[in-house]
Amino acid sequence: MVKSNSSQASFARWWRQVLFVPVLHSKWLTPAAKARLTEQVALAERGHRGEVFLIIENHLPIQDAYHLDCRDRAIDLFSEYRVWDTEENTGVLIYVNICEHKLEIVADRGISTHVSPTVWSAMCEKAVSGIANQKTEESLMELLDEVGQLLRQYYHLEHDPAGNELSDTVVFLK
Repeated sequence: MVKSNSSQASFARWWRQVLFVPVLHSKWLTPAAKARLTEQVALAERGHRGEVFLIIENHLPIQDAYHLDCRDRAIDLFSEYRVWDTEENTGVLIYVNICEHKLEIVADRGISTHVSPTVWSAMCEKAVSGIANQKTEESLMELLDEVGQLLRQYYHLEHDPAGNELSDTVVFLK
């Protein structure tokens, strides 16, 4: 599912990032909410060999926002956080950009062979709809559960002796 950067340059996107005031939009991500989401990541990873990684970002980096959209940012973070570097190529990155009201899922080639892009898109759309209705945490919890169920469907494993390959802790990029 990883594609090369092909974003359209956008002066409007750049201005949205510059004018975005994080403190007004990320109040929902309290330490308690972050802990609950981290626990949900851990639950989503039980019973299969896949890895789930959640990154929440206030806005795109200003220096990149003109040329980089959320999809390409998610792909860059997929690489930067080494989500692709799992034994069976079953890493799944969930990227949320608060400023752009976007959510992207980037799945490694192992799971992408089993799950069509339309399934990932439908999961994204459902979560974005919940986020638009001011149910951000609940929508992300549900999305994490759905991703875990999907991974269990294709990579079921009662006991994972190799353990956790990636951290379950939610990454919040301010």
